[in-house]
Amino acid sequence: MEKLLEILRDIQPDIDYETCEDLIDGHLLDSLSIIAMIADLEDAFDVTIPAVEIVPENFNSAARMYAMLTRLQEED
Repeated sequence: MEKLLEILRDIQPDIDYETCEDLIDGHLLDSLSIIAMIADLEDAFDVTIPAVEIVPENFNSAARMYAMLTRLQEED
């Protein structure tokens, strides 16, 4: 989880990722940030995030992102 938080803080350092649950729905991350974040997450966690996974439910919080990344790693 710490690796994920580091990536998120590099993209947008002024958000409290540990408690925020509306990163997408609350418009805290813009589309360019999301694209950059997906590329960084794929590299850091050695996964491919398919387009079907790129939905607000998977990206609204760090916890949801981490759950998705863990699931994708297990599926490989």
